[in-house]
Amino acid sequence: MSDTPQAKGGRVRADNLSSTRKSEIAKKAAEARWLRHSAGVDLDRVPKAICGGPDRPLRIGDVDIPCYVLEGGKRIIHQRGMVSALGMSRGGSSRGGGDRLAHFVAQKTLSTFVSDDLISVTAEPMVFRTPSGSLAYGYDASILADISEAILEARNAGLISKQQEHIAEKAETLIRAFARVGIIALVDEATGYQQIRARDELQKILAAYVSPELLPWTKRFPDAFYEELHRVRGWAYKAGSNARTAYIGKLTKALIYDPLPPGVIKELERINPYDPSKRRRKHLHHQLLTENVGHPHLEKQIVSVTTLLRISDNWLDFTRHFSKAFPPANDLFSLPAPPDDEINLSSEKVKLVG
Repeated sequence: MSDTPQAKGGRVRADNLSSTRKSEIAKKAAEARWLRHSAGVDLDRVPKAICGGPDRPLRIGDVDIPCYVLEGGKRIIHQRGMVSALGMSRGGSSRGGGDRLAHFVAQKTLSTFVSDDLISVTAEPMVFRTPSGSLAYGYDASILADISEAILEARNAGLISKQQEHIAEKAETLIRAFARVGIIALVDEATGYQQIRARDELQKILAAYVSPELLPWTKRFPDAFYEELHRVRGWAYKAGSNARTAYIGKLTKALIYDPLPPGVIKELERINPYDPSKRRRKHLHHQLLTENVGHPHLEKQIVSVTTLLRISDNWLDFTRHFSKAFPPANDLFSLPAPPDDEINLSSEKVKLVG
């Protein structure tokens, strides 16, 4: 039977559509189906996943479970993934097997071991958008553990049928995995959320260490620090002089600021950038540290390094002590000493000793 002109024309139009346009049409068709199955859902307010998906599944035994993390940090297991994890067949149930899961949890066999909240949650899975923008059903990741525990309790009570025994075996595998690591940590690792979480933790560290306001200048580095630093480097030291060279600034960064928590020195350099025209920064870094956390840690670091300098006979001796106390040692320690013309304090030439 030959194609009608209309059918031929439809194929030609489809072939001429760009891949982007085809994707848009498919997305609209999928959302139309969702509207039919998700009455009352406001698609404009559906939460979106920031990471996760089929390419980064939660792997337990021989099962890959698609999982996501939503904006705000809520961990989600994809509905089909939840059904597969428990060894259930999606069969002809709608919503990716969600109805089958809801019926299973609500059955009389498990009624003694599940809460009304758990029954309600499985009956009404949440709608969310994947990172690609597609709509999907999912459950809070923690309910997988709740369902698994209920299944094992029912098995212990002799209430699981022969046809359901394979589901109980899956539930036991899951519980063992959760006991080893914990569901939240598993989902974070699978989705890559630990990287985002690390950034959140960094923001907390920076908030504790870096002050949003410029604090008035107060002397933070005692003369003893610079005096001992000059001694082990073999440089002459002029007592009472506040002039510092760029090279001493590099040493101060490596010895004092770099060992502060990760990210602190980068944030200080970001908000207090170097001005090439003036050959210095606008403020001293320590003026941007918080009084209650940043300054005490800074002072502790200065005292520790000054002590190591005092017990060292020379620069090589000091770098060995410092490397043990604050590993790994900065590459600056292996650099040659700066030229004579870079060692200039109080506008006077300082002769290198030794």
